[in-house]
Amino acid sequence: MNKDILLQDQLKRTGLKTTRSRMAILDIMHDKDCPVTAEEIFLSLKEKEYQTNLSTVYRTLEALETADLVSRIQILNEDKKMFALNEVGHRHYLVCLECKRMVTIHGCPLENYDQHVEDETGFVILGHKLYLYGYCKECRPKRKVSGIDSSC
Repeated sequence: MNKDILLQDQLKRTGLKTTRSRMAILDIMHDKDCPVTAEEIFLSLKEKEYQTNLSTVYRTLEALETADLVSRIQILNEDKKMFALNEVGHRHYLVCLECKRMVTIHGCPLENYDQHVEDETGFVILGHKLYLYGYCKECRPKRKVSGIDSSC
């Protein structure tokens, strides 16, 4: 299915109008493999010569979040808010504590764990998010982190 038609269908399903601004922001988020800040979206729009301002990007993200098309993501010990497009399924991320880069983990390492927790606790699990924090390949040498602890 065409990406634009898919995004329009998602907007229609939530009752939101299909506006140029919403489509442009959803298009940028769809093409990213990791969460983005409002500022990054704004700069991407400017690169595409799309006329808008940062407050419009924030308002649009807020509307998309309310409609459950976008999730707000908060990185540990960071004030910066990031946003990710909610898609069929979900994503998990590796987060570098040095450069703040986020890398998507493809597949779900918790695939069967939800059912186990439901069975053990009686909870009905509706979803989960997983963020693994550490240092990426580029930042590990700066932090002198080997990833191997020989003291165990």
